[in-house]
Amino acid sequence: MAHAAFFVVAAIAVVAALGLVLRRNAIHGALFLVVNLGAIAVLYQTLGAEFLAWAQVIVYAGAIMVLFVFAIMVLIPGKEETGPDPRRAWRLLAFPAGALLFLQLIVVVRGARGGAGSGAPSVGGGVESIAGLLFTRYLFPFELTSVLLLAAMVGVLLLARRRV
Repeated sequence: MAHAAFFVVAAIAVVAALGLVLRRNAIHGALFLVVNLGAIAVLYQTLGAEFLAWAQVIVYAGAIMVLFVFAIMVLIPGKEETGPDPRRAWRLLAFPAGALLFLQLIVVVRGARGGAGSGAPSVGGGVESIAGLLFTRYLFPFELTSVLLLAAMVGVLLLARRRV
């Protein structure tokens, strides 16, 4: 069962990554990125790295995506919508579908609490073990990632700069 769950979540991550790259609409791309980051968090959770999973959700899917969407909204003004809503039926179905998914989440969480010892063994996903590896064995890749992120940020600023 764990292998099947892994392949389903991995497929969701790959499809979301392809959607991110192939979509022309920046907002749709940002939403695909949120789905991708959520799928990665689920993969971390299946590996027993709870801290990484929650950090993925809170930092990446939460805070950074809010900043991305805010920047997209500010830099790319949209067109005003006029006329009837073409997706009205789907929007009316969204609340009941969301409520059913929320109830399913509650049932799954309660079932997981009842079966103690049925989860994957912990592989040291705590803060101490991650910090120890991050600042010893993986220090160079960590710093290289920070430099790449800095270069990406400078590139975005250059691309977003308005021509005078």
